[in-house]
Amino acid sequence: MTNNSLKNKLYEIIFESDTPAGKAFDLLLIVSILLSVIVVLLDSVQYYNNLYSETLYIMEWFFTILFTIEYFIRIYCIGKPILYIKSFYGIIDFLSIIPTYISIFLPASRYLSVIRILRVLRIFRILKLILYMGEANHLIKAMYLSRRKIIVFLFLLLTLVTIFGSIMYRIEGETNGFTSIPRSIYWAIVTITTVGYGDISPQTELGQALASLAMIIGYAAIAIPTGIISAEYTAMKQKINNIVCRECGDENHENDAKFCKVCGTDLG
Repeated sequence: MTNNSLKNKLYEIIFESDTPAGKAFDLLLIVSILLSVIVVLLDSVQYYNNLYSETLYIMEWFFTILFTIEYFIRIYCIGKPILYIKSFYGIIDFLSIIPTYISIFLPASRYLSVIRILRVLRIFRILKLILYMGEANHLIKAMYLSRRKIIVFLFLLLTLVTIFGSIMYRIEGETNGFTSIPRSIYWAIVTITTVGYGDISPQTELGQALASLAMIIGYAAIAIPTGIISAEYTAMKQKINNIVCRECGDENHENDAKFCKVCGTDLG
């Protein structure tokens, strides 16, 4: 088998989910990911750690080495490795293996391996749930396009809680628990976000009236970012397919796309 034919075969198995071999590989990968996450979770429970610490340690290294081999095979068989390494899944794949190696020097870091659970996102492509991938893609893009509006909203919200906190500090004072403006701002944040811990509460009638106003504003404020993102989401409806670019591995392409939007490779 020539080098190119080997690369093509590996590419079909690892990146394509249309073939029986590709689907079997992806489902096996999902099972391995879930098992590896369970191992990390059990290792953090003292009871299981005391009984099976050596077994869990061996299993963790087994899965890490397995995923490391898979990661480098992905780099080997794709046309433009750098683009894959910098892609969303490429970064997640890398982050899923690095904590175990770091744990050689920093033992506690091995628990960060639970980030592997993010790799289960591949199940949307494996099970042909392209609609869900499309919806997730729309949501992420809508949040990105709304970022400036949301930042402005958060700045206004920060201004609002500062004003409410300062006023409440003057109304209630230290005798009722509002010992400083920062602490009063904390109260305003808790109130406007409708969390309501209850560790600080106004005692005067004027303070309670201001708290009621803050609560009403809080309910209204919750709907604003939702409306902003929803508007962007509705405005940018688009459909994507499950074609995976052979060069960079990107798979979020519009249905009528003929070339990869990342590297320009022909998708035909």
